[in-house]
Amino acid sequence: MTQTIAPRVRTLVLLLLAAACALLAGAGPASAHAALTGSDPREGAVVDKAPAQVSLTFSESVSVDDDSLRVLDPKGKRVDDGKPSGTGGTTYSVKLHAGLPDGTYTVTYQVVSADSHPVSGAYTFSVGAPSETSVTVSGQGAGGGFVGGLYGVGRYVSYAGFAVLVGGAAFVLACWPRGSGVRVVQRFVVSGWLSLTAATLLLLLLRGSYTGSGKVADVFDLGLLGEVLQTKAGAALVSRLLLLAAAALFIAVLFGAYDKREDEEKRDLTFGLAVGGSVVAVGLAATWAMSEHASVGLQATLAMPVDVVHLIAVATWLGGLTALLVALYRGPADTPVPALAVSRFSRVAFGSVIALVVTGTYQSWRQLGSWTAFTDTRYGQLLLVKIGLVAVLVGVAYFSRRWTAQLAEAMPAVARSAAARRAEKGEKGAGKASTKASGNASAKTGTKASGNASAKTGAKAGTKASGNAKVAEKESGTTKGSGTAKGSGTAKGSGTAKGTGGSQRAAQLARQRAAVDAARQKRQRDADPNRFGLRRSVLAEAGIAVVLLVVTTVLTQTEPGRTEEEAKAAGASSAGSSAPATGAVTLDMPFDTGSQNGKGVVRVELDPARVGVNDLHLYVERPDGTAFDIPEVKVALTQKAKDIGPLPVAPDHITTGHWSASGVQIPMAGDWEVAVTVRTSDIDQVTISKNTQIG
Repeated sequence: MTQTIAPRVRTLVLLLLAAACALLAGAGPASAHAALTGSDPREGAVVDKAPAQVSLTFSESVSVDDDSLRVLDPKGKRVDDGKPSGTGGTTYSVKLHAGLPDGTYTVTYQVVSADSHPVSGAYTFSVGAPSETSVTVSGQGAGGGFVGGLYGVGRYVSYAGFAVLVGGAAFVLACWPRGSGVRVVQRFVVSGWLSLTAATLLLLLLRGSYTGSGKVADVFDLGLLGEVLQTKAGAALVSRLLLLAAAALFIAVLFGAYDKREDEEKRDLTFGLAVGGSVVAVGLAATWAMSEHASVGLQATLAMPVDVVHLIAVATWLGGLTALLVALYRGPADTPVPALAVSRFSRVAFGSVIALVVTGTYQSWRQLGSWTAFTDTRYGQLLLVKIGLVAVLVGVAYFSRRWTAQLAEAMPAVARSAAARRAEKGEKGAGKASTKASGNASAKTGTKASGNASAKTGAKAGTKASGNAKVAEKESGTTKGSGTAKGSGTAKGSGTAKGTGGSQRAAQLARQRAAVDAARQKRQRDADPNRFGLRRSVLAEAGIAVVLLVVTTVLTQTEPGRTEEEAKAAGASSAGSSAPATGAVTLDMPFDTGSQNGKGVVRVELDPARVGVNDLHLYVERPDGTAFDIPEVKVALTQKAKDIGPLPVAPDHITTGHWSASGVQIPMAGDWEVAVTVRTSDIDQVTISKNTQIG
């Protein structure tokens, strides 16, 4: 049974690991978490006169330095003047040189979003008319290249190390206190601490180059490292290192003083270790929560503690699960994982799943904002994959709980069987000891007789007796026989040498017997169908957990769905503003002249609302929606930015409440004011207006 099913389980785990590698390969550099939502001049815009500055608006606040915003002329020379500055909110601008000639200019930006991820991009605008440009924007985005890839690996390792460290320690304290003395469990938890510490140091060194030039040489720039330490992400990494120092002390106590205590004494120390370990775990989780997604955006003060709970729940579940797997497969035969420990972990895992569902639901709402974002954004699609993996993992965990229950029921029978085997072994051992004692006595008598004979017959006979004594010694396993042959000095020396060899042989036999006993215990343990089934299900859980951890890490590097949808809407608005309109513009303007029947609504429709010839239709309605006529209505168009207008339009009356004018000329694109003068009597009139983008 074991030989048939185990390869299938290993194949399943390999397939899951391959899926994890595919996700890692497709993750790419970290996606931008702050999106460009607006600019002035807009992308692709053609302006008559060179602007005094260029302004960019992002979806959240960003960090800028001297080279964050650059403007290049058609020859690739910089024409921006001074440092970028914030103009309020999430808008940042940089001044331009005066008197710029006509041509196409390129705006490039590279900033760091408030959740610590680099954002870069470029676009063009033209002065006077578009022209050729020699500027080429690098295809490598911020956070890409070799440094970006290495930084991404560091992030994956840091999350995995955190899960192993927290989950492994929680498994020992809450589920299996005796596991603190098991070597493989100790190595497992220490490996988590080493991985997290090494990854944190790597991220700290790479941070400056990762958010800047992306060059390997900048990794060792101490000046750049000093700048990183002054940022939110740098402070979080340094805090993590300090907390890891406290975690090292916790591990030393857990696997040192705690392991050496008796069970009664361990209970007193468990509470202190649990409190101290919880504080360290919360602090480590907070270094992520306070520097990434949860620290910005909607309800940040609530999102950060929720994120801490989410991270600890993930680590407790997945890390504890992996610790259980290691103990089941690599634990010593004389210290198997008891059913009680597995049952305790099952309850801990269930509580972790409840916490994950509650906190995950809140985070999903906060990061997506709409149901359509589940399918229309990469963040939503990855979140659906994560939800599916959690559901599969919970299903596999159900089978683990069943195997645990069966193992707990079988434990009394197994204990009785082991006791019977020990009793039988004890009886056999007593019989062997009696036989051995009789043999030793006989050998001793024979040896003594040989010694006396050697004393009487001279050297030759003495030598022969010594030889007989050696044979007797070999049979009896003692050295006394050769020691009694005092008639020959040679015989005495030979007995001493033989005594040393017998001790080594006895030690070797003892080690062999111990190895055989351990192998037998392991075979008996593995032959237990309940324990074997539990090992299979836990192995499957661990394989799914690896993929789940990878998806979770990719999610932290992916632009939230809410931000992505806002960026798409802003891009569509910008594209619609810069491109010729293809449909009518409709403006509804309420009016009140102050006289009887002087209230109503004017609706103006301009079709196709672009530069050139347009048709204008005007409708007048009462507040209840019925059309009615008025003595006079006039329209005027004005573009104040270019000092054009007002351009008068005199529409013709068509029918009740309907006026129309054809051939209305719009000379240029821009923001136009549409003003309508309504006269309801000889002396009562009012002018109302609205602005709209035309062309």
